[in-house]
Amino acid sequence: MYTEEKQRQLIQKTKQLLDITIDQIKTIDDAKAIINDLREVIRYHDWRYYVLANPVISDYEYDKLFHLLKKIEQKFPELITPDSPTQRVASGLTKEFPQVKHLAPMLSLDNSYNEEDLRDFDRRVKEATGLNTVEYSVEPKFDGAGISLVYEDNLFIRGATRGDGIVGEDITNNLKTIKTIPLSVDFKSYGIKKIEIRGEVLIRKDLFKKINQERLEEGLPP
Repeated sequence: MYTEEKQRQLIQKTKQLLDITIDQIKTIDDAKAIINDLREVIRYHDWRYYVLANPVISDYEYDKLFHLLKKIEQKFPELITPDSPTQRVASGLTKEFPQVKHLAPMLSLDNSYNEEDLRDFDRRVKEATGLNTVEYSVEPKFDGAGISLVYEDNLFIRGATRGDGIVGEDITNNLKTIKTIPLSVDFKSYGIKKIEIRGEVLIRKDLFKKINQERLEEGLPP
């Protein structure tokens, strides 16, 4: 995602931004001069922390950068953008989700427990593709919750559950709290204006166990 040279540049920008305080940001031009760099380095450090699990700055330094961004956006709200790291906050969460229609049906995969089913699948793939030989990539299946993410003009605009495959529940605000889901991606450079991406959300077993224990301590069912 980041070249070595880009990472060196972002680490250098990080050092420069850590020396800036909100008191130095007196005008909107002062804010405009650093806000894009500030967002870029925060996204980079999110990636280092949440994707690589290998941060290069301390929690204190990260918090300092994040709080500076929040203060700037509070001072100049017209500079807030939908993909800003501050827009991941959970204030918009709800338990009642509106329904949304998928851009294309979100179908489920068939399973198989015998060789005959697999050979039949291979036959159908060859017939559909017109190929005599097909290579397959096989990987373990994660048992998570299926979701779709819609990006338009590079921005994450909607996330939904699978639902019945045609209509799902809009959980956009909930998904924005997951820091491994980017709020913006440069799809336009590939000629893509709008795209729907499917995947699964997962929770690690140790975190799942911790949450259940906390619920039990609060007198709630696991």
